Amino acid sequence: MAEEEIKDKTAETTETVAENAEVKVEKAKTTKGKKGKKIVNAGAVHIQATFNNTIISVTDKTGAVLSASSAGANGFRGSKKGTAFAAGVAAEKALEIAKKNHALNSVDVYVSGIGLGRDAAIRAISTVGIRIDSITDVTPIAHGGVRPKGERKP
Repeated sequence: MAEEEIKDKTAETTETVAENAEVKVEKAKTTKGKKGKKIVNAGAVHIQATFNNTIISVTDKTGAVLSASSAGANGFRGSKKGTAFAAGVAAEKALEIAKKNHALNSVDVYVSGIGLGRDAAIRAISTVGIRIDSITDVTPIAHGGVRPKGERKP
């Protein structure tokens, strides 16, 4: 009789351990891990070149920003922000981040504005080692404005 009680207790202990193990396994399945980095092969580079600054944004094809940089963010101050050199440094930094974190290897370039950094930013893209598929100028062009208001009637 004592042997039966010992067997029953060991069986109960084994079942309890097995139940606890199942519960632990279920908890491990439901926990969320760290979100992986987004891998993007092709993207777009938006360059906004004004006389005072140059802003570079690297996006995926849907428009979600992967990285961004500007001449001001790279330590240039005052009139130096509007130079071609500052635009090249900003473009290199933004594209290095996108290439390292998101495996970017080809881009379409959209240039807006009439600043000095337009050409320098495009050259910096090719020096980083990213292939340029197309270059598009999206600078808004004035068309004469809206129709002027008519003269007052007497």
